[in-house]
Amino acid sequence: MKNHFLARAIFIICTLAITLFTPISFSAASPTDNSLAPMLQRVMPAVVNIRAKIKITDFNTLREIQKQFQSKNNADQPVPDTYGSVGSGVIIDAKNGYLLTNAHVVADAQFIVVTLGDRRHFTAKLIGLDKPSDIAILQIKGKNLTAIPMANSNDIKVGDVVAAIGNPYGLSQSVTSGIVSAVGRNTLGIESYENFIQTDAPINPGNSGGALINTQGELIGINTAILAPNKEGNVGIGFAIPSNMAKSVMLQLLQFGNVKRGLLGIGAQDITPELANSFNLGDEAKGAVVTMVQPHSPAQQAGMLTGDIIKAVNNIAVNNAGDVVNTIGFLRVNSKVNISILRNNKPLSISIALADPSKRKQLIEQADPFFYGVGMQDFTVLSPIHGNVAGVLIVAADEDSRAWQSDLRPGDVITSINQSPVRNINELKMVTAKAGKSLLVNVLRGASALFLVINKED
Repeated sequence: MKNHFLARAIFIICTLAITLFTPISFSAASPTDNSLAPMLQRVMPAVVNIRAKIKITDFNTLREIQKQFQSKNNADQPVPDTYGSVGSGVIIDAKNGYLLTNAHVVADAQFIVVTLGDRRHFTAKLIGLDKPSDIAILQIKGKNLTAIPMANSNDIKVGDVVAAIGNPYGLSQSVTSGIVSAVGRNTLGIESYENFIQTDAPINPGNSGGALINTQGELIGINTAILAPNKEGNVGIGFAIPSNMAKSVMLQLLQFGNVKRGLLGIGAQDITPELANSFNLGDEAKGAVVTMVQPHSPAQQAGMLTGDIIKAVNNIAVNNAGDVVNTIGFLRVNSKVNISILRNNKPLSISIALADPSKRKQLIEQADPFFYGVGMQDFTVLSPIHGNVAGVLIVAADEDSRAWQSDLRPGDVITSINQSPVRNINELKMVTAKAGKSLLVNVLRGASALFLVINKED
């Protein structure tokens, strides 16, 4: 189970994790006015129990397992390198046996067993998963399966009655009900891409990957996490991934086996009333303001500017920066997007082809083959060891850059290149522009000085 901290509250990803020192046994009419039973009778067979044997691949999980061993006086026993994950899933294609669940339920699984409501067991095949959105697709081979139809999650409203179905604490086919408390929840720090439905229908560990459904028995979300202060039980704040987001990921996983996101190359910020006033937008505070345009990005090449106000992406209205992230974040490389903006209060439309992030890196490397991936700033100091020093301070260096591989490190001060003094970044760029296949770089490092050689090509 992963914990996410926000203020004094704890976000709990709703998978029930069981360490494997204990063996795991794998054994359309509308609802009436007074009961959801007729609808649930139709859809509950589509919600399944998922048990997976997970290979421990990160240190934090291993340390948590070690703590459990110590608390159970098992310190003399070897710490296992696997644990059991218990969650839920939703069949969305009965013919092909496809089902949705959360990526954190099955990531790094050595094997996965799916149990239906009628107690049939199947070994599941992992078709694909996308950790940034926390969605995974499994497939089982079985007859007489039941699927839940997917609703348009854009149609849900605060106050709609919903039901959550899953396997909390391993209790299969459990149903809770409530209402939609909020939509479009983001910036919670649970996942990389967030547009959550918030509900007060009780969701607990083991519900991960289960169904959030409307009163028509349609899937509107995949239950994912709860807000639990002090690690206590459910307090009526649960979160589900909207069905539209899950479907977008699902289609890419089924077609390509992965979600290869295209790069736009901007930073964006919500428009507050104060910003709306500063940008002379009047009372219209919806949209997102571009705060940064990355060099060599599709956004820069298409002419986007800092201060542009994004109003829509592919004719989908943008209310805040999260809308931009979530819309762009589910479009594949080379997808073309039409972005409607306001620039100086004048409407413009910009067409942009999203790029592979690796191509932007190649462009940056081509533009600066010696110092790509290196952060610099002008530097002057009266050093007690070196006297008056003027040069370029290295403030950051990517480990995959040629400069790093040539032993250039943050804190180094470049004083000359090819034996020509460089007193600032402009002089450094002038010297490197005239260089051949390599640079002879003189740096100060603490109390010492040394020469480094950075090659343009490997």
